[in-house]
Amino acid sequence: MKVEGWLFIGCGIFLGGADIVYWYVSHDPTGTTALVMAVALSLLIGFYVLFTGRRLPLRPEDNTEGEIAEGTGEIGFFSPHSWWPFWLGLAGAVLFLGFAIGWWMFIIGAVAVFVAAIGFVFEYYRGHFAH
Repeated sequence: MKVEGWLFIGCGIFLGGADIVYWYVSHDPTGTTALVMAVALSLLIGFYVLFTGRRLPLRPEDNTEGEIAEGTGEIGFFSPHSWWPFWLGLAGAVLFLGFAIGWWMFIIGAVAVFVAAIGFVFEYYRGHFAH
């Protein structure tokens, strides 16, 4: 996890330098504030990953003496043919389109997002593919 932590710390340092240059050139308070937030978020994530990475056992990719065979095994379960991400994305698009068009479309999108999220989460709890 050291590589990921230092990557975020490096992004925070780069964005900090870019923020200083941006403020000096533009004097725009909104963009400068957004860049400060990006710097803070990058440094926060980098610190968290480095801090918690010390407490965890070494992953095979973190071990300089590690072998490729140490990284084998089950990574996780990935749904091979689910339609729920499509419906959830479509419902999210309707929800955010409701911000521009009207509250009635926002409500329709919110209900659709709720239904699609429930379907996506509980897809493998019932029916033919239940675990």
